[in-house]
Amino acid sequence: MKLLKLAAISLVCLFALATGIGALLPPKVLVSRAVNIKAPAGKIMTELNSLAHWKNWVEGMNDASVHIRSANEASIGKSEVRIVKLTDTMVVSEWISQRNKKQVSTIQLIGGQSENLTIVQWQFEQSVGWLPWEKLGTMMNDKILGPMMEKNLEKLRQYVEAQTGNL
Repeated sequence: MKLLKLAAISLVCLFALATGIGALLPPKVLVSRAVNIKAPAGKIMTELNSLAHWKNWVEGMNDASVHIRSANEASIGKSEVRIVKLTDTMVVSEWISQRNKKQVSTIQLIGGQSENLTIVQWQFEQSVGWLPWEKLGTMMNDKILGPMMEKNLEKLRQYVEAQTGNL
């Protein structure tokens, strides 16, 4: 009985400690990467404004698990992707997982008006709840999303520069 009581108290204390540490972490997590592309913003935007064009630079978009329903909606693996805002310098999309967790992706073009160099900045933002395992799990977001974003931005750079002859 004493052992069971000790285990219960230990679990409560561990939960309280994890919740306290989680309370110190922010409720929103942001992962951001950027790349310089030697091309005008308009040429880059043609590759960003339709999910059908993403197959040219996003790894895995040619897989059988990808179903593009329209220029603005697709199923990618176990996630639903929808472009929710589109301007001449920005694409905002929502990525909703099977568990109904939402991440907002923003791809923004900076510069490219007078010179032939455009900065493409891509970020994922996720809101998390108060549960300790949700907050502590977000510490891995940068390690998981970061390399994938870097690789895809590099593929975008290579593809666009090859199309415009700026290699």
